[in-house]
Amino acid sequence: MVYVLLGPAATIYCEDVMRIARFEDIVAWQYARVLVKDVYCETAKGPGRRDFTFRNQICSAALSVMNNIAEGFSRESRVEFARFLDIARASAREVQSLLYTATDLGYVDDAALKRMRKQVTETAFLITRLRTSLNTLPRPRTQTSS
Repeated sequence: MVYVLLGPAATIYCEDVMRIARFEDIVAWQYARVLVKDVYCETAKGPGRRDFTFRNQICSAALSVMNNIAEGFSRESRVEFARFLDIARASAREVQSLLYTATDLGYVDDAALKRMRKQVTETAFLITRLRTSLNTLPRPRTQTSS
C-alpha cells in the first residue's frame, strides 16, 4: 500500500492511497518530534548545557523540522506544502551539521550522538520521500455536474 500524505486542499481518490487528515499522522513529522525531544534532552545535560548559543541553535533547527512539516501540511496547495518540506529538510541538515559541532566539542556522549544522527538522517529521508511523492501524485479529481 502506498501512503500519500496530503493537506486539506489536496484530495485524491485511489484504492491504494490513504488520505492523511492530520499532520500528526505524517510519519516524517512523528520522526521529527522524536528528534526534537532527543535534542532538547541531550543538550540540557553534560558540558554543552551552558553553551546557550549552541543549544538555542540546535533546538531551534530541530523545532523547525517538525513545525515546517506541520505548517506546510495546512497550506492550500501542494506547491506550498513542498516549499515547507524543503525548509524542513534543510533544517534537518542543519541539525545534522550541528551534531558534528557537538561531537567536536564533546557536548554529547557517543550513544546519544549515534541515536540522534540516525534519527535526523531517517527524518530527512522521510521528508525527501514525502516531497517526491507530492510531485508524482495524480491531480485531485473534481466532480463535474451532469
